[in-house]
Amino acid sequence: MNNRDISSKSTRRDCSLYIHIPFCVRKCRYCAFYSIPASVEIQRQYVSAVKRELAMTAYKQSFDTIFLGGGSPTAMTESLLLELAMWAGAKIKSGNEFTIEVNPGQTNAELFKKLKTTGVNRISIGAQSFNDKELEFLGRIHNVADIVRCVEDARKAGFENISIDLIFAIPGQTTTDWKHSLDEAVRLAPPHISAYSLTYEGDTPLVRALAAGQIEIIDEETDAVMYESAMDTLETAGLVQYEISNFAKAGFECRHNLRYWLNKSYIGLGPAAAGCYDGKRTENVADVQRWLEAIDAGRFAYETQQSLSAEDIACETAVLNLRTRFGIEPVAFERQTGYDIQKLFAAPVMRHLNAGLLEWHEGRLRLTRAALPIADKVLCDFAAI
Repeated sequence: MNNRDISSKSTRRDCSLYIHIPFCVRKCRYCAFYSIPASVEIQRQYVSAVKRELAMTAYKQSFDTIFLGGGSPTAMTESLLLELAMWAGAKIKSGNEFTIEVNPGQTNAELFKKLKTTGVNRISIGAQSFNDKELEFLGRIHNVADIVRCVEDARKAGFENISIDLIFAIPGQTTTDWKHSLDEAVRLAPPHISAYSLTYEGDTPLVRALAAGQIEIIDEETDAVMYESAMDTLETAGLVQYEISNFAKAGFECRHNLRYWLNKSYIGLGPAAAGCYDGKRTENVADVQRWLEAIDAGRFAYETQQSLSAEDIACETAVLNLRTRFGIEPVAFERQTGYDIQKLFAAPVMRHLNAGLLEWHEGRLRLTRAALPIADKVLCDFAAI
């Protein structure tokens, strides 16, 4: 599949669905996403409320893609998770991408077989590392053997579209350690791998440990070397980089995430879920009880709600498009936003072209390879007019 195929198929007038499952057994040290341990009764109320939340929206058609994320969806009881997945699976266009995130320490062969019957056809595995000490440091509840078993179980259940998430720049990690994780992930031959630099956000145990001087952050130079290693190793393995942190074999790009990067509509359900639909960007309250109370009262549980101006949409579209390796296609950008990319962002475009951080490639404006490790420093110039 070429880049033009990806973008053209993602510009239809449609909508995607993201369901945030805010449950986990325990928080990982680095995680700033909203999630809590929850009783079976709270989970049952949550599933019922998600269904009612969608019914409150104006969208009544089938979805282009669906993504069950978290938190950890597999922290739910099996029966309630399958109920939610079956309900969601009935709302997607036939054969389209339906992803669920799984924790390798919470899966088994039978669960994958049952998920297959719900319509789920893509598994995203939160592996993070192939080093048990690093997994322990991150606060993960699984080990390396669990990752291998998880991939094998998913394949035996008939899943071909499997993604593995990895984290680099973990305190104490060496470039050799990181290369080992990359090589082990490649050895399992998933058609999709995501590689993210460890981030320090919110009031997390990791941030507190850093502030207390208990750990040292990986320096920028080593971080960049690790990122370059990911690009080289994964490209050599036949996984093409299609976004800053994402690599896939042809045809296995994450369609759901591509919709985000193309700034297309999606509805978010559940506590802390974000959405961009009907000209508004929304984020639900990050609190299960407050969210339940709002839905029970027949109203949305928005913590924030922003009406997007034409300029907002243009800036967001530019930033998101530039995250992808196919970048901004000028005609499509003007059709979507009403703006000429070269006129709207004349100064930053020229500045970064001259600096070798942007390039024209096959008629598209994109980041150069040299810009990828420092992408945020380029993208911030497109975040506002």
